[in-house]
Amino acid sequence: MINIMDITLNHFDSRGRAHMVDISGKGDTVREAVARGEVLMRPETLNIIAGGTATKGDVLGVARLAGIMAAKKTQELIPLAHPIPLTSVAVDFRLQPPDRVEIQARVRTTGKTGVEMEALTATSVAALTIYDMCKAVDRGMVIENIRLVSKSGGKSGEFRREGEEEWE
Repeated sequence: MINIMDITLNHFDSRGRAHMVDISGKGDTVREAVARGEVLMRPETLNIIAGGTATKGDVLGVARLAGIMAAKKTQELIPLAHPIPLTSVAVDFRLQPPDRVEIQARVRTTGKTGVEMEALTATSVAALTIYDMCKAVDRGMVIENIRLVSKSGGKSGEFRREGEEEWE
């Protein structure tokens, strides 16, 4: 069992008030984060996406752009996230028949703080965009399993979620 009193949450000051963490004393390092998520849908919906026949257009192309834009706006969406000059954002998809689209966002920067929130935001918004683009044919889609897969750089070093394979 974890004793809550032994856990330090760095977004709270000594009085328990939320604050933005001061990163001014940290050095710049190359940082990268990878996040993934999934959209479950009817097989017919996946076929529409794969065939490029959605009435709203190129579902994955629009979702890719939405994810990239979202990563760049993370500091506007997450109250205590720092504005970060991103050096790279890549959003990719894997169609997994019969009923699933997997999403991966890889975000990089050289800076004082990590890009985990940017990768998670990109993944989330890409998934929401797939839902929006396809909701006319499948309102029962489910967005799930959004998670941090890996991060590198900074004082806390490397993190790799066990059981996650590398995408090619």
